[in-house]
Amino acid sequence: MIEGLPTPTLHAHLRFGLHQSARLEQRLLQSPQMIQAMQILQLPSLELMERIDAELTENPFLEVAEGEAEQTSSEDPADPHDDRGEDANTTEGLEGMLDELERYERDFGDSPAGPRLPAEDSDRKYEAMNNTAAEPECLADAVLQQIAMLSVEDEDRQVLEYIVWSLDEHGYLPEDREDVARELSRQLNRTVAPEEIVVGLRRLRRVTHPALGATDLRDALLLQLSEGEAEHTLERTILTEHLDDLEANRLPRISKATGRTVEEIKAAIGVIRGLDPHPGAEYGGRTANTITPEVIVEEVDGEFVVRLDKERNRELTISPAYRRLLQQSSEDEKVREWVKQRLESARWFIDALRQRQSTLERIAREVFKRQHGFLERGISALQPMRMQEVADALEVHISTISRGVSGKHAQTPNGIFPLKFFFAGGTTKSTGEATSRVSVQDRLRQLVDDEDKSAPLSDDQLAETLAEKDGIQIARRTVSKYRRALGIGSSSQRREF
Repeated sequence: MIEGLPTPTLHAHLRFGLHQSARLEQRLLQSPQMIQAMQILQLPSLELMERIDAELTENPFLEVAEGEAEQTSSEDPADPHDDRGEDANTTEGLEGMLDELERYERDFGDSPAGPRLPAEDSDRKYEAMNNTAAEPECLADAVLQQIAMLSVEDEDRQVLEYIVWSLDEHGYLPEDREDVARELSRQLNRTVAPEEIVVGLRRLRRVTHPALGATDLRDALLLQLSEGEAEHTLERTILTEHLDDLEANRLPRISKATGRTVEEIKAAIGVIRGLDPHPGAEYGGRTANTITPEVIVEEVDGEFVVRLDKERNRELTISPAYRRLLQQSSEDEKVREWVKQRLESARWFIDALRQRQSTLERIAREVFKRQHGFLERGISALQPMRMQEVADALEVHISTISRGVSGKHAQTPNGIFPLKFFFAGGTTKSTGEATSRVSVQDRLRQLVDDEDKSAPLSDDQLAETLAEKDGIQIARRTVSKYRRALGIGSSSQRREF
């Protein structure tokens, strides 16, 4: 007994100690292998392919398996005394592999400049890289590429570049032109007149977007209307004097103020809607990632089959040549240690890939077992489902499910959907049948699509219709919340005149 502690306190102390021990053990279990496996599980398809390519480049022990590649993840490192009848012990073979190892160390070692190209093809690859356009990382990079070939004086280029770096994510330059000129003057230590900023903006728009560098939305839209043309007089009037009414869909008020008919107002609004509100969008750097579904769900002989796309899940194996190198290097401790580390790293990575594939497949099968109605009837049959339910069914932690579905997509008979799409709360119909939030939102959109556009349904009316026609009992504020989430305007905003 610990002196000075009463028995209850002692028990609590022991429990605390055991709890701390368990936590310490849990932390110890977070080995590099486990951390790597969790990171690999979370990667979306395209990022996984990039990671695999990087590992293939960095680790000479890895190669893409062809045909029936040997299963290496559970094997022990090659026995240095097992020659297996190969001629790997020849001096020539060992020297050749060690030469290759030295080249690898030289080209992919700790050089801050990264891997160096072999001398025999460096010129060819360097030329190819120089002729490949770099992918712009941001709006500024993309626009700077556009203006790089402009023939302008150095001082004018400085103005252009400053304007570009001052653009916000929408391609706007919200600052007053005098303020921009003042700040640029301070940075360049010379006087820059506001007129130079205006000229720079005009020059920029000639080679990029006609509204790039606009001060705000109104300015961006006005810049895209041809100046001096009578056909755009009404559009300009609406934008300069009635933008608030336009956003609130108060067409009769605009009609009364301008003396034009509602039909003329609607025609002008059609022109305005054809303009680009975000001039920087097309220069937004990297294009959106192409959706590449890893999970495939297809109907075969009346049954739905869930599988992974093998093209997105490349099988890797250990290079036989480098496995033999471990056998041959037993007398050189430094080389042997390097080889063992690389081999161990390769096996960890292969195991992480296989674990990812197995986990993702198990998650997908459980998801679509529970969402069988969706596969047969579409979104309207989507059931409420939470990650914890799937985690319990698979006997894994909920974080494993979260990582497993993150950034992953499934190709189904009803289209391509993110795996996270199938996890949603829901409500219970008057019949006692459960329905998911997504299916309620889908039904809400259908009601709005089918409504009388001259007399749109209010949120109260939408709630009543859902209850009467579908047995879905939700409050008006929930309807309002779902409507806004779907990007649907209020009844006054949806009204057509």
